[in-house]
Amino acid sequence: MPKKLLLLPPLSACSAFRAPRARPAVPPAMNAARTGYRVFSANSTAACTELAKRITERLGAELGKSVVYQETNGETRVEIKESVRGQDIFIIQTIPRDVNTAVMELLIMAYALRTACARNIIGVIPYFPYSKQSKMRKRGSIVCKLLASMLAKAGLTHIITMDLHQKEIQGFFSFPVDNLRASPFLLQYIQEEIPNYRNAVIVAKSPDAAKRAQSYAERLRLGLAVIHGEAQCTELDMDDGRHSPPMVKNATVHPGLELPLMMAKEKPPITVVGDVGGRIAIIVDDIIDDVESFVAAAEILKERGAYKIYVMATHGILSADAPRLIEESSIDEVVVTNTVPHEVQKLQCPKIKTVDISLILSEAIRRIHNGESMAYLFRNITVDD
Repeated sequence: MPKKLLLLPPLSACSAFRAPRARPAVPPAMNAARTGYRVFSANSTAACTELAKRITERLGAELGKSVVYQETNGETRVEIKESVRGQDIFIIQTIPRDVNTAVMELLIMAYALRTACARNIIGVIPYFPYSKQSKMRKRGSIVCKLLASMLAKAGLTHIITMDLHQKEIQGFFSFPVDNLRASPFLLQYIQEEIPNYRNAVIVAKSPDAAKRAQSYAERLRLGLAVIHGEAQCTELDMDDGRHSPPMVKNATVHPGLELPLMMAKEKPPITVVGDVGGRIAIIVDDIIDDVESFVAAAEILKERGAYKIYVMATHGILSADAPRLIEESSIDEVVVTNTVPHEVQKLQCPKIKTVDISLILSEAIRRIHNGESMAYLFRNITVDD
């Protein structure tokens, strides 16, 4: 019998053979390789926004529109006045004397920007607060690690800072941290503003600061001196958790257990290791807050024959009576950067000079936004610097 032919329906009538529908074209704006960026200041005081204005001037940008203020009951309120959706946001926060208020301003602004769907939130914190509380103390806590966790929880995705008190603090964060250096600006100041700097010697006011002083001395091809002795009181002398609980007299000891007793420290008489006679002494450190130790070091250097004394530091916090003590001391000049606002202190003491570091911060912002390498900002910087 002849086979029957089966006629298939036309392709247009069969759903199994329908041509796939064309997908709607994606708008060009959705395919943009790089979104815009905005720079905000999280400070509620006018004195603290000066650095932010300098940075935005160098970037050719304007400060983002926001309102940060304290309510009558002391609570911090932040209001973002423009759209930040899908943008890179840089929050510049300089730390004034009221540290805790500044921290809350930063946290609340970061959370507000995260809620407003910002793509990345980068904190520009030139002086990182609580950086001296980065080690375990007797029955204490590592507050710097707590702050790092709070910033991550608030929504920050990156931090730009400068001269952390301990470089190991970077390990507290779960996101990238760029720890920039102020030393190129301070070195330039020494070369251009200190007459006859070739006759100078770099001084560490304690053995803890010797590495930083050595870095300056090697770059300037100058001599090095270190002050060591009983007048110094460093963080390493403070009790830490390894000595807890404290030893008690007539305490019950397990039979047969005799642990060697840790001998108490006894510092030698104060000594200056290095020749400073007839030289310019330049004391370098990262933070100058309570100036008693700097004033004491200056007196020792004067006794040893130094005829002019400078103090160089990245962060000039200058708390309490620091301006008065500097003015009455043997220190000829204190040079700090503008990571911390100190205009009031400068009015009280004309010996205080400021070096602007907005250039390196603005360049870091530009490179991070454009996805460029940060290696140029760390050139010739070694692990020990």
